[in-house]
Amino acid sequence: MQNFRPIQKFGRRLAPALSRALLMACSISAGAAPSIRLNTVGFLPDRPKQATIALVCTNFAIVRVGDGKAVYRGVVTGPRVNADTGEELFLADFTAVRESGSFQIDVAGVGRSAPFRIAANVYNDAFRTVTRGMYLWRCGASVAGERDGQTFAHAVCHTNDAWLDFVGGGHTARDSTRGWHDAGDYNKYVVNAGVTVGCMFRAWDDFRPQLEKVRLDLPESGGKTPDFLAEIKWELDWLLTMQATDGSVYHKVSTARFGPFIAPEAERTDRFFTPWSSAATADFVALLAQAARYFHEFDPAFAAQCQKAADRSYQFLADHPEDHLADLTGFSTGGYQTGDQDDRLWASAEIWETTGSAAALRDLENRLRAQEPKIELNWDWGNVGNLGALTYLFSPRPGRDAELVSQLRKLLLATADGIVKTRDEHGYARPLGTTYYWGCNGGVARQVVLLQAAHRLNPNPRYLEVALDAVSHLFGRNVYGRSFVTGVGAEPPLHPHDRRSGKDGPAWPGYLVGGANPKATDWHDTQADYRTNEIAINWNGALIYALAGFIADP
Repeated sequence: MQNFRPIQKFGRRLAPALSRALLMACSISAGAAPSIRLNTVGFLPDRPKQATIALVCTNFAIVRVGDGKAVYRGVVTGPRVNADTGEELFLADFTAVRESGSFQIDVAGVGRSAPFRIAANVYNDAFRTVTRGMYLWRCGASVAGERDGQTFAHAVCHTNDAWLDFVGGGHTARDSTRGWHDAGDYNKYVVNAGVTVGCMFRAWDDFRPQLEKVRLDLPESGGKTPDFLAEIKWELDWLLTMQATDGSVYHKVSTARFGPFIAPEAERTDRFFTPWSSAATADFVALLAQAARYFHEFDPAFAAQCQKAADRSYQFLADHPEDHLADLTGFSTGGYQTGDQDDRLWASAEIWETTGSAAALRDLENRLRAQEPKIELNWDWGNVGNLGALTYLFSPRPGRDAELVSQLRKLLLATADGIVKTRDEHGYARPLGTTYYWGCNGGVARQVVLLQAAHRLNPNPRYLEVALDAVSHLFGRNVYGRSFVTGVGAEPPLHPHDRRSGKDGPAWPGYLVGGANPKATDWHDTQADYRTNEIAINWNGALIYALAGFIADP
């Protein structure tokens, strides 16, 4: 299936007049874009450093911010025609600059770029801001944070979650507080929680030494559990409330319709459990089985609770092998409806990895053999099989099928090589090339999961180069010359489709917006344009992973 959300996730289509206004705004924005387009957060000293220039030019210099002294001079290459924007673009390569500090690119006849940093810890602040964005998304609690002298806060919200009317419980309440608000709306969806936490757990697997040192200044900070896992636990605590007594998992907690742009504590409309789906149940199994592994050394009681819940739902799936979509009659909020074969594959992978179950391994390997493609290039909440495949591929457990392992290894490396080739052919080094869709910025970040996995199998500096190019695209090396992350980098989004930002005015910091759709030039920094400028936990989870591999010790 395509990697964008069902249209019912977002309510009404734009009125024609508003659509024309947005297109006009886009044209104005594109016309005002800086001509020197680069990662406005910055670069690591020992990694490639490049910028794309959209005007005819020849010479450039890297100059220090402050004294304006040139530390490097070079000659651009180009031009090359960029297929998706129709521009003639030039490339400035300043990889030779390894000095730490703040700099600008000065291009003769063009001007100077936005300032950027070169430093070993250049991504630490961005990582912390994006990860703290998850904390600021918390439901059922008051939150507060500061960024650039502004305070972002809301009071305790949605304390009545949720009613059982649609799941056979009558008009009675059952606790389903905690968790993260899903996106620009305040509802909570199990399927999207799956890929979000899945990417964050993958980051913990791959980069634990860096992540366990990061302080996020959470209410739980200072306890035995590292802050990164403590924030994930807030979502897991909610997920545990979504399991029915028979082991099935309710699809979402939601209002019947999307609410207005008000603060979360002001939204008091009734919220309901919806009927179960097999995809939600399988994602639940995968996440809770992982949690049993990761939390065991920090919180054994919680780990045991997670394992018990995962086992019950895994048995339910075994007893109900049919693909079961949720009955969402009466709801016009997010659908997140998807077939369950990839979700069941992931569930069996995590059960096996946690318990060593021979039955789970047989189920997993049968599903891996049947799945096509076995490694998905472009993936999101609707196709999470990659998470299961990576768990299998990197598992230290004995008993794997050597031929299947070899096949997955070759496919992963071939996929990564294809991503590198796509990057090479794009004027902004975009790893997704000319592919644009709803939430494609999350897809750009999610390419890094595959690139890092390939690098672990076969260390290749080009894989890490392209992973950094994905980050660079999101922080300003794009046709707009702007960061796509609120509060981070140069000219970040000011008007995301986010009910908190809509009420308070300033954009809450640390959120990756969805990005251009359906063409490279179709992004609008306009609150009303949910198709391109909404925020969502799955896109943030992907960016958290993309940044995690490049942070330095505090």
